[in-house]
Amino acid sequence: MALERTRHELGEFLRTRRERISPEEVGLPMGTRRRTPGLRREEVAALAGVGLTWYTWLEQGREIGVSSTFLDNLAKALKLDAAERRHLFMLTHQRPPIEPGKTWCQVPPLVRRLMDDLSTRPSYVLNLRWDVLAWNGAADRIFDFAAQPAAYRNLLWMLFAEPALRRVIADWSAQAPRILSSFRRDYARADGDPAIGSLVEELKKVAPEFRQWWHQHDVHAPCQGVRTLDIDGLGAVGFEHTSLIVDESRHLRLVVYAVQETDPQASAFARWVNGEAASRQTPS
Repeated sequence: MALERTRHELGEFLRTRRERISPEEVGLPMGTRRRTPGLRREEVAALAGVGLTWYTWLEQGREIGVSSTFLDNLAKALKLDAAERRHLFMLTHQRPPIEPGKTWCQVPPLVRRLMDDLSTRPSYVLNLRWDVLAWNGAADRIFDFAAQPAAYRNLLWMLFAEPALRRVIADWSAQAPRILSSFRRDYARADGDPAIGSLVEELKKVAPEFRQWWHQHDVHAPCQGVRTLDIDGLGAVGFEHTSLIVDESRHLRLVVYAVQETDPQASAFARWVNGEAASRQTPS
């Protein structure tokens, strides 16, 4: 029953998509004897590189197999955007090929407000390149993001090329390779992005540990759980941390730290943040 339903929806989806495209948009003459709006089936078939009968069966919801290559061609012929392309693949019970990720540098205002509301939870937003795009007062107090030059306000750069972050992360030599493993997954998603490639090449030159671990190609489970930070004036404090997707298509994630409730420094950290970090808010 589910297959029958999706085949019907697929046909309706294809029909509505082709009817919204004018012949001129794809380089075809308008003509004077068109009874329906948009493209004809034979025109879509030709643009997608298949026979008319086969495409007609697909739009009629008949039970025929399709390949990922054909669906990609069809998505281009119908000028589908990223969301529509994913929907097309879902309707045909296919997994869409992963689109190369792109680096995004804008943070929605609501996410900034959310971080500022998390006054005792150090939080910051990363893009696919791991540039730190925004942060709250608690995160700035610990990681000192505001003091970094904008061009090097990058978590991976700070982790390997700046001594300050090495001192903050307790057991750096064990934590850093696992953090690098998480970055490697984003590096794979952004295949061909010159900005990310240049970051990796520069770190290879300035950070021996990065160069060594990068060439080992280790991949671990997602980097979350418990991490100990060495905070000036407080000493070692245990934090739970996780990463939340705030914009999947633009590869923006919110990283949040929360002091473990059982940590003996939990109350002291809350006082420390509320008393000294309140003025360090998310940048505009």
